[in-house]
Amino acid sequence: MKMHKRFVGLMVGLSMALGTSAGLAAGYPDKPVTLVVPYPAGGATDVIARMIAEKLPDTWGQPVVVNNRPGAGTTVAAEAVARAPGDGYTLYMTTAAHTISASLYKKLNYDPLKDFAPITLTATIPLVLVTTPSLKVKTLDELIAYGKKAPDGMTMASTGNGTPQHLTGEIFKSKTGLNLIHVPYKGDAPMLTDLLGGQVQMAFVTLSAALPHIQAGKLNAVALAHSRRVDAIKDVPTMDESGMKGFEAATWFGLFAPASMPADQREKIYQDVSKIVGTPEMTKKLQAMGGDVNNSSPKEFQDFINAEAARWAEGVKLSGAQVD
Repeated sequence: MKMHKRFVGLMVGLSMALGTSAGLAAGYPDKPVTLVVPYPAGGATDVIARMIAEKLPDTWGQPVVVNNRPGAGTTVAAEAVARAPGDGYTLYMTTAAHTISASLYKKLNYDPLKDFAPITLTATIPLVLVTTPSLKVKTLDELIAYGKKAPDGMTMASTGNGTPQHLTGEIFKSKTGLNLIHVPYKGDAPMLTDLLGGQVQMAFVTLSAALPHIQAGKLNAVALAHSRRVDAIKDVPTMDESGMKGFEAATWFGLFAPASMPADQREKIYQDVSKIVGTPEMTKKLQAMGGDVNNSSPKEFQDFINAEAARWAEGVKLSGAQVD
């Protein structure tokens, strides 16, 4: 009799818990939602977040407020989101920096992989290997041949220590055996200025940032670190086509929530966001930035995150980069 009562009690408790979870998803949202972005206003992550935030109120009937919280390589914003309740009222739009931080930082007050619930991978923008115009090489083979003959090596710019651009360069350095001297900058703008001026020789650059300069003939695009060619620069081969098999690297833009968010609520948010991202208008805007529209499900995004964490851990190890 006691066992029966315990079983009934357990089933009632489980039913109430499931009912509460389903109720949260069904009635969500009933107040404004905050979308945290770990970068200043105006950058690609902020732009994509705002494109989504502007459209969600049409579905949700509640405003979505973008909160820019830059600092410490995205870790300031990430820590705040990790500590927030998983009720759907705090969401997080971030980039590849999130998975890199898992191996780059010695000490974090949160776990980048365990403390977040992936909702959807919105888009990826591949990196492209470019050289300054004064460097008279056109192909990957020519670049490698030039680098092997350069007595003092070559200068390789990046947007900063531990960024996808830096770590991709380190993996490239490891695979080619080239002597590449890393020159870090604080973002795309100063790095591109020196690339255009010939102060540095080569870099892996986010396609969206490099595209105008490539199209204007001011930067030489050697190869795209992507699985296929991109229409905006369809004459530029992939790294794979250039002889470096399986070499892919991109920055990406994904939506997360605190890890405690129920699965059904994650699914609801994914479904609502995916409808916006899948519209011709949004797709066109993302493609104009040099991006691929992913619109991945929570499960697909989780698998992607696991692979990314392993990839960037290799880059961090090769680079020796570490932040206390």
